[in-house]
Amino acid sequence: MKVFIAGATGVLGRRIIKLLISRGQSVVGLVRSERGEQIVKSIGGESRSTELFDSDALAKAGEGCDVVIHAATSIPVKVRTSQRDWEMNDRIRREGTKALTTCAGEIGARQFILQSVVWVARPSDDSFFNEDSPTNPDPVVQSALDAENIAQDAADRFGFNTSILRCGWFYCSDAANTRQFGEGLTKRMMPMIGSGDAIWSILHVDDAASAFVTTFESSKEGIWHVIDDQPVTVREFLIYFAEKLGAPRPRYFPVWLVRLIMGKYAVDFFTNSTFTSNKRIKQELGWSPHFPTFKEGIDQITEDWKSEGFLVE
Repeated sequence: MKVFIAGATGVLGRRIIKLLISRGQSVVGLVRSERGEQIVKSIGGESRSTELFDSDALAKAGEGCDVVIHAATSIPVKVRTSQRDWEMNDRIRREGTKALTTCAGEIGARQFILQSVVWVARPSDDSFFNEDSPTNPDPVVQSALDAENIAQDAADRFGFNTSILRCGWFYCSDAANTRQFGEGLTKRMMPMIGSGDAIWSILHVDDAASAFVTTFESSKEGIWHVIDDQPVTVREFLIYFAEKLGAPRPRYFPVWLVRLIMGKYAVDFFTNSTFTSNKRIKQELGWSPHFPTFKEGIDQITEDWKSEGFLVE
């Protein structure tokens, strides 16, 4: 089987490629630079350089591939973000999905796998939700729901299976956001906003990659929430992370003050719950996380950083 993947050089894409190669699959990775070509080739994939938003060019690059995976994103890493900072990510979700699904149709792919986010179905009252819950996206993730709709419409038009993986918040030792968390905690610049009682459904990127490969191997279409086994409060997550780094406990700051300093998007992330479950993907695809809770994931991250000499001595 041959797989065409957009987002091949990201923390998720690299892991997907490695897993696919280890299982005897051929992978073509979409890249944008010579450095990207080197990364994809170093992990066993074949690189193709072309424009993500050009469906004809994508079809040439993905010719002969059986499955197309859209794992491309452009998540801003600034502490304080505005709507403008999310524009490229929105374009990748909307225009990129349209181009990639058209590519999938033109090359006769049998399956299109899309990375989405659980936030598209998060209830405004912070209650529990699952794949059957109504969608309720805020402006930051509306483009993710749009991408889901584009992918499903394309599946009807072209006849391939569309598999949508709504992932929880990603973390891993080489992700920019996780490293920001680590630096913020060690410098005591990562505050506890409000009570810290908001619930996060999170996912180690290694487990996200395994979910994509499991979905590829199943060939099934559907929507699945991909998180670890135990949603965690923001307070528990930050306190445990700080302890493992040998850092002081984060200080509590009122919501109004942090909104002035960090802006609305950051405050919403730390104070809104995403309380969901991985029950369906476990039952239907047989997937399970290698890091079942945040503690195993953070333990692995701090061990990696210790070996690297980053933050942990």
